[in-house]
Amino acid sequence: MRDLFGEPGVGANGVDVAGVDEVGRGPLAGPVVAGAVVLDPRRGIKGLKDSKELEPERRAELATVIRERAMAWALGRAEVVEIDRINILRATLVAMRRAVEALAAEVRVAYIDGNMAPVIDGCATVTVIGGDAKIPAISAASIIAKVARDAEMVCAAERFPGYGFESHKGYATAVHLAALKRLGPTPLHRRSFAPVGDARMQPALF
Repeated sequence: MRDLFGEPGVGANGVDVAGVDEVGRGPLAGPVVAGAVVLDPRRGIKGLKDSKELEPERRAELATVIRERAMAWALGRAEVVEIDRINILRATLVAMRRAVEALAAEVRVAYIDGNMAPVIDGCATVTVIGGDAKIPAISAASIIAKVARDAEMVCAAERFPGYGFESHKGYATAVHLAALKRLGPTPLHRRSFAPVGDARMQPALF
């Protein structure tokens, strides 16, 4: 294992080290999705950075490379019903834990983007504020999570036309807020979020 801001992979004792990040905390609709990645130090990946700084096409390209070259990768998620029941912060931590637990590798240390970390049995956690711009494995986790969630929201646009999910991915854009006011919330909307709660006064079409 290299220093904190190096590239997590296989530690000196042979134990895998993962990077973990989430996407989808802020949207009004859809799940929160977390990625966990164990990079292979023998198979470097150029261009890793915070997923938000990448164009969609480049994100998709990198996600494919990450899945091909990483020693292990996995996604975890918390559904809308969980977000509404336990709140978005706790749901985010649940998604992160599920991602690490789903890895096909014995991970003993997980670098977590941000200042809060889930409790993971048998795995120590290290929080890194701005980690998606500092640690390649966290960047990789951010990329695979965002590509997966964005694709899901594009599919949601076909199920629920008129909301513009394919463009805003559930975030509170003017188009989305106008659709909420006009159409009411879908089953994908987070009722615990204020704009959605207000929209519940409108007749829902679903």
